Amino acid sequence: MQRFGLRHQCALGALAGALAFVPVAAQAQDQAETDQETGLVDAADVDDSNVIIVRAQGREQALADVPVAVSAVSGELLEKSGVSDIRDLNQVAPSLLVSSSGNEANGSARIRGIGTVGDNPGLESSVAVFVDGVYRSRSGNALSELGPIDRVEILRGPQGTLGGRNSSAGLINIYTAPPEFEFSGYGAFTYGNYDAIKVEGGINAPLGETVAARIDGVYFKRDGFYNDVTNNTDVNNRDRYLVRAQVLFEPTEDVSFRLVGDYSKKDEACCAATFVQPDFAPLARIDTSINPLTGRPNLDPFNRPNGGPALTSTSNPIVPILLGLGQDPRALSQSTFNRDIYPTAGRSYEGETEDYGISGELNWTFGDVTLTSITGYREYSNNQASDTDYTTVDLLYRAPGPNAGAREFKTFTQEFRLNGTAFNDRLDWLVGAYYANEKLETRDNLRFGNDYGTFASCRVALALAGLLGPTAVNPGNANCLSAGGQGALIGDPANPLDGALGPAGDVVVNGLNILSQVKDVGGTGDIYNQKSENFAVFTHNIVHLTDTVDLTLGVRYTSETKDFDATFGNDNVFCPQQRALQGATLLNPAFLANFPATSRGTLQALGGGLLALSCQGNSTAELNGVSISDTRDEDEFTGTAILSWKPDPDWLVYGSYSKGYKAGGFNLDRSALSNPLFLDVTNLNTANLQFDAETVDAFEVGVKYSSRKFGFSIAAFRQEFSNFQLNTFNGSVFLVQNVNGCGSDLGGGDRDGDPATGACAVDDVAPGVIAQGFEFETSLSPIRDLTMTMGITYSDTSYEDNLIGNDTGAPLDPALRLLPGDNLSNAPEWVGTASLSWTPPIGNSGLSGLFFINARATDDFNTGSDLLFGKEQDAYVIVNGRIGITGPDRRWGLEFWANNLFDKDYTQVAFNTPFVAPQQTYSAFLAEPRTYGVTVRAGF
Repeated sequence: MQRFGLRHQCALGALAGALAFVPVAAQAQDQAETDQETGLVDAADVDDSNVIIVRAQGREQALADVPVAVSAVSGELLEKSGVSDIRDLNQVAPSLLVSSSGNEANGSARIRGIGTVGDNPGLESSVAVFVDGVYRSRSGNALSELGPIDRVEILRGPQGTLGGRNSSAGLINIYTAPPEFEFSGYGAFTYGNYDAIKVEGGINAPLGETVAARIDGVYFKRDGFYNDVTNNTDVNNRDRYLVRAQVLFEPTEDVSFRLVGDYSKKDEACCAATFVQPDFAPLARIDTSINPLTGRPNLDPFNRPNGGPALTSTSNPIVPILLGLGQDPRALSQSTFNRDIYPTAGRSYEGETEDYGISGELNWTFGDVTLTSITGYREYSNNQASDTDYTTVDLLYRAPGPNAGAREFKTFTQEFRLNGTAFNDRLDWLVGAYYANEKLETRDNLRFGNDYGTFASCRVALALAGLLGPTAVNPGNANCLSAGGQGALIGDPANPLDGALGPAGDVVVNGLNILSQVKDVGGTGDIYNQKSENFAVFTHNIVHLTDTVDLTLGVRYTSETKDFDATFGNDNVFCPQQRALQGATLLNPAFLANFPATSRGTLQALGGGLLALSCQGNSTAELNGVSISDTRDEDEFTGTAILSWKPDPDWLVYGSYSKGYKAGGFNLDRSALSNPLFLDVTNLNTANLQFDAETVDAFEVGVKYSSRKFGFSIAAFRQEFSNFQLNTFNGSVFLVQNVNGCGSDLGGGDRDGDPATGACAVDDVAPGVIAQGFEFETSLSPIRDLTMTMGITYSDTSYEDNLIGNDTGAPLDPALRLLPGDNLSNAPEWVGTASLSWTPPIGNSGLSGLFFINARATDDFNTGSDLLFGKEQDAYVIVNGRIGITGPDRRWGLEFWANNLFDKDYTQVAFNTPFVAPQQTYSAFLAEPRTYGVTVRAGF
């Protein structure tokens, strides 16, 4: 990847310049009465109750006193930033990146460049998300309206000590606005472009001296950002709502109980993609050079360095095939960021998401000890239809319905904490236990489309074109062979040795005829079930060695059990036919013995290709009705040690070590069972579905300063990941692999196309991913009505130079050969955020103005987890703004706002177009364009 250079420095410079002297920050402590965003205000204007309190260490502490890297963002700042779900947090936290791709349920959060990618719910999130202390099973489960928020805490680095779920990269704690003992209500109406309508409102009421209740609701509807030209509809729309009800019971000063129930639903079409064009990947060329590391030709047929045709040019041999099968040519010539899409006629992206739950938090203080109990139960379900190849040609699809890529979570969690002090307050101790029971069911009905058989046959025919000539290919015929091409293969029927491939010619033609019939077949209802039980005990203790020096020690023991079973439904009867044909011929040594030794490898590759294309992803009727099961157990110790020093009340200096962990699990995808060539349904190896736990050793030093009007924090970190869990789409299937490093030089064995090269001795295995860098955050509140924040993150999050597949020293999968020595995907080295909020009074009328602007500048990065060329996103800056007027006592307000103010085009993820990938044609999930509108508020 291109390193941070002058133009990227200029991008960050422009960000800083646009906001003048704005210092940044996620320190965000509440400012009195007005913005309540920084808490760094004159003591005459605010008392200590306005300093933001966080629970980053399991007990309530002032943010400036917490010796960990944590960003705390107030509800007011979130409202001004237009935050409605966790994706919008990108704009206020430079170390965080949240994106989504092929399904609303597949949101991925990254902190310091580390996150879990892909569509596989078997992988847990590297960044855990909690709402009111209750774990959301996957990051994507929080991609819904949040409603009124009290604050958000973003903890950076591994979280492997305190309550809740272990996470290897960080966590996001969202605290919703609680009930209060004062009667109040609010309402807001928003109208924006794309016919966006958002209605939100709520009421808070005391129900006596000890009970208060509130109810909040949000409804949001908006047209889609994509125009489906083929089916005359729109995609990536919004149609969702949230209702949340709460009761707060405080019978005494020592007892508090909060009960929260919520329900949300989405009926939306998601998620479309466009072809990658020269405006995103402008420098494509065919690369026929020799790899100096291996002495073999480069395997990537398209590369970026020296210019050439567009990825969708007809010089790419697969493109004329697509056009011949009905691909709308407009999709191949328009801009990457033209949001007209041309999917298959009749295919849909419609989906439904339902999320609800109930939780209760009890805090009971008796003497010097406080008991905290957080109990939660949640159910989440999602299904999403799709034209899964994103082309006009009908190659792969999921039909709408309850089995369309469906996932359902039922999660029960229980956490207990006891904390108090001892030894004359020299020890602040905390002990606790955590239990989670998660039941996950996924269902899928992924099927080959009506054009798949001919398209796949053309893939083979193109390979034969060098032998038979280009006129041998004709996508107008089912097997993609012209009459001349078929005749050249078969030759004289009376003479089996007469064809271009001798007796193998008849086999190839018969194989193509079988392959061409793979149409509208595939999954009829694959069902995967996984039950996870997680139990942990932990302790986190702060020892006050002196009045200014603290030693924090924490340890956690986690026991994890996962039980897995699956039953497959499939009607692809052509895969078994192809297996029988090729097993008797081109994959049979006795048959190949009739050919010269120099030809056997080519013939074997032809047979393997015909079989793999007929059984892509292990889609075969051989699995119909077959069931498998397995179980795995894990035990892990994690913890932290922190030494901190407060030389005076305004300064904090600290250094820390922590060990984090993310559970292993099962790849919930039948394609991982085996290579289709070697699939044996009588002896399915479920071990192939397992991946190991991810662990991280993290080191950090930091300094924080907090005064009445100004504050900053700076942290330097290094994180070493072992068994890093990577999920990569290779154009055909998703690969889930643990990634490690090797202490010895592999001589390029991890960078070639040979799956057998690049092994490492077990005692030489080392961490495979290193994240290191620094974070700087600052805030300034020179006067009551002005708040400015800024933050900069530099993170070199990279793979090591010599990579292996797992901790046994097995070689890396060839699809990942570009990873060694490069940055991780979606891991920009430099990110900066800034905001300015000014709420000046207007005369003596009681009115006040509002001017708010924030920005995020991002260095360039590769969006593809395989790091293939052509998936790199250039540096960009996103600016949001809001201007308005507020009435006396904030009883009403009128605001005009815009997100992505300058309508910057950029992508969330670029990926290999399904089944077209060997010719390196890419597609991209685009980020949102400019949105703008007006909001009217009222309250009492």
